[in-house]
Amino acid sequence: MAGEFVTETFEYDSGRQVTVYVPPDPPEAIVFAGDGQLISQWGVDLEAADVPPTMVVGAHRTDDKDEMVRIREYSPSFDEDRFAAHGRFFVEEVGSWVRSRFGVKLPAERTAVCGVSASGELSLAMGVRHPDIYGAIFSASPGGGYRPPEVMPNSLPRAYLVAGTEEPFFLENAARWADALRDAGADIVMTERPGNHGDPFWRAEFPLMVAWAFGR
Repeated sequence: MAGEFVTETFEYDSGRQVTVYVPPDPPEAIVFAGDGQLISQWGVDLEAADVPPTMVVGAHRTDDKDEMVRIREYSPSFDEDRFAAHGRFFVEEVGSWVRSRFGVKLPAERTAVCGVSASGELSLAMGVRHPDIYGAIFSASPGGGYRPPEVMPNSLPRAYLVAGTEEPFFLENAARWADALRDAGADIVMTERPGNHGDPFWRAEFPLMVAWAFGR
């Protein structure tokens, strides 16, 4: 048996899509992701990995070709109103739809939030703000717009950060967050891999993230 993909279009932003990878067996873990048109496709890689059945819910990025539009949605440092609107869509609307459409509602310790590059900032922001919903953060090569707050919340998710040796800007951002989360008492993994900024590098890491958070 193989998993399947389900795509739904929401009213947010005049029609924003969400693609879900549905594993062949009832999900025992769930990952919510930004840049969802990309990350949802990585769900098939989990079928060959030694991980529990995991649903991947990917909220697509904006169709606007202006990269700053995406960044303003994903990083709270640039446009608080747009970030907040996208956050409500991501956390509340998409989360509610997953519960009603698929009957999946898992506790925080079986739920992660994931992102890469700019959406790596989104995963950090959502995780830090909603530790009661997301028990783990997966952040690959996060951008540098959103930086650790001076005072961290008392409750923090676990976090898996990764960046490549050939992307020093993003490696520095990942290390900064790893240090801040570790200093605040969070359980973190910081991995530095040979590689540059791009999908193959991130995709190869995804099953390792899921295994770390939800391994049998």
